[in-house]
Amino acid sequence: MAILGNIIKGVIDIKDSFSSEIVPVEAQKKVLKELLDKAKDTQFGQHYNFQSILESEDVEKAFSKQVPYFDYNKIHEAWWFKLQEGEENVTWPGHPNYFALSSGTTGKTSKRIPVTDEMIEAIKQAGINQVFSLSHFDFEANFFEKEIMMLGSSTNLQEKGNHLEGEISGITASNIPFWFRAYYKPGEDIAKIDDWDERVLHIAENARNWDIGALSGIPSWMELMMQKVIAHHQLNHIHEIWPNLQVFTSGGVAFGPYQKSFNALLGHPITVIDTYLASEGFLAFQARPETDAMQLVTDNGIYFEFVPFKPEYIREDGSLVADAPSVSLKDVTLHQDYVLIISTVSGAWRYEIGDTIEFTDVERAEIKITGRTKFFLNTVGSQLSVNKMDDALQVLENKFSTKIPEYTICAKRCEDDEFYHCWYLGTEDDLNSEEVAQALDGFLKEANKNYKVARSKALKGVRVKLISPNLFHEWNGANKKKGGQVKMERVMNEETFQQWEDFVNLEK
Repeated sequence: MAILGNIIKGVIDIKDSFSSEIVPVEAQKKVLKELLDKAKDTQFGQHYNFQSILESEDVEKAFSKQVPYFDYNKIHEAWWFKLQEGEENVTWPGHPNYFALSSGTTGKTSKRIPVTDEMIEAIKQAGINQVFSLSHFDFEANFFEKEIMMLGSSTNLQEKGNHLEGEISGITASNIPFWFRAYYKPGEDIAKIDDWDERVLHIAENARNWDIGALSGIPSWMELMMQKVIAHHQLNHIHEIWPNLQVFTSGGVAFGPYQKSFNALLGHPITVIDTYLASEGFLAFQARPETDAMQLVTDNGIYFEFVPFKPEYIREDGSLVADAPSVSLKDVTLHQDYVLIISTVSGAWRYEIGDTIEFTDVERAEIKITGRTKFFLNTVGSQLSVNKMDDALQVLENKFSTKIPEYTICAKRCEDDEFYHCWYLGTEDDLNSEEVAQALDGFLKEANKNYKVARSKALKGVRVKLISPNLFHEWNGANKKKGGQVKMERVMNEETFQQWEDFVNLEK
């Protein structure tokens, strides 16, 4: 009998029964006031006169009017660089003990995003709340006694002056609560190994010693880890070594493109729960099984704003124009793409995180990530978002009975001086690239009217090249690093795409 599991499950069920329902709109008003009050005496708070915002009749409206938008480059060049020089009370009281390194999906240069003690606590609390939400998923008591494989970046953080640096998954894993450490795998020693291939080899060698019930990480790197374990032990699927695996907590990217290739590594279906942990904070998690949408964390250190995702509001680099209108949670509507703006207990203010989302349930504040502002492909008016690209890849997988976990695309002027959408698709199957291109083009014409118009005018056609998925992983390894928070860029500019094509031609 799962005695400990029954106790944990009972605590979760009781907590859910007695917890008061959060009203997201009211929670957000409270969070904004708390953020402004806490930071009003910082350099940033005095510069933008947070005290006057707090004294206004409509705090949310005054805040959006008085404080401009910031992307990483803008806030770093104006404010956060001072933190690297040891200054305190810049955009948040004191000095952060951590900086999250993030190159995201673009560029080799790491961003250094402050992570305060308040943010560490906010992330922990959001994680605890997600655990409590498992009461809605009807897991058996013995599930709560199994171990959890958290596959992130190295927890071997680098000391830089008066702070530590590392990727956010490494920072959070190095701060896990003491009571959770018995469940946490691969354990502290293996998690500190910086080299991805060496760390995965140690995981494979120790896999039989663990009773894994849940996996947590980015799908592409989780797949590679499972493939290594399966190959090392000469298995047919991962359930032969971890028979009690029931849950995958996916984060960082949309799970859809990986679903087919991921499921091929399993012995039977498992529950997939989406989360939204970024370098800037724990933003949302799937709180109930009836939907794959995620609930924004509205009561815990992050204030959200939303800018309608329209071409006239977005610069070529993906940042917002200064006068782009924003709305707070009370004024959002269903099925409208929004650019997500956050203000946080780490001293990010009206910060453009770079993601676009849509609401599936306004009252519950449930969202889906629809893409990246930098990955919005609008060359010659095609207005193609990442979610439409992901949808197209799933159509191709079904039509050709294949798996395409990775892809990238560029709108490129080719040898005939015409624009084409040039796709690289990662698949192990021998497909006809022209047939794939025709099917891809046909779906996008039906799914996106702007794309259809562009195809009748300046967009000449679609070109597809089929390559091994491993080339995408090796590209990331060559340009950034393997594992952790690293994600493949879905849309490239022509300069980066030329480097990509040179890399593919060299590796093939």
